[in-house]
Amino acid sequence: MTDTTTTDTTHTQTHATFVLERDYAVPPERVWAAFADAETKEKWFGPDEIADGEFAEDFRVGGTAVNNGTMEGRRSEFRATYTDIVDLERIVYVYDMWSDGVHASTSITTVVLEATDAGTHLTFTEQGVHLDGVHGPGPEAAAGREHGTGWLLDRIRGVVEG
Repeated sequence: MTDTTTTDTTHTQTHATFVLERDYAVPPERVWAAFADAETKEKWFGPDEIADGEFAEDFRVGGTAVNNGTMEGRRSEFRATYTDIVDLERIVYVYDMWSDGVHASTSITTVVLEATDAGTHLTFTEQGVHLDGVHGPGPEAAAGREHGTGWLLDRIRGVVEG
């Protein structure tokens, strides 16, 4: 992860990039469905204990994804727009997150799938800016996002291999 934090008297912004890789013992079509099929994605994308959840998926270039809900008393909002989709190979999207109505971050994400002898290799790259310490001090917010994304990618395994 790379990290640069800048501050002025009222606002902070931390820029961070991370790359995560996972291997799944299924063909790329199964892993692709974890992102492209709304019912499949809803099984892994986010914690199970969300109250008053809202989930919407329009998987196409220019389409949007929404995953909002309350967990442990805090309202989390995720809104994404797909900017590039190459069937069974690449997904690029930009997304914003809010916490209790306060803008927490903006990120660009690239997901790349590659067929392997054992199944599928996934490379997930995220470049983001974490704003005003909403998810903790800059480096902590960036590390938290990387950890949470890794947890989500691990959840895919149970959906596609199960």
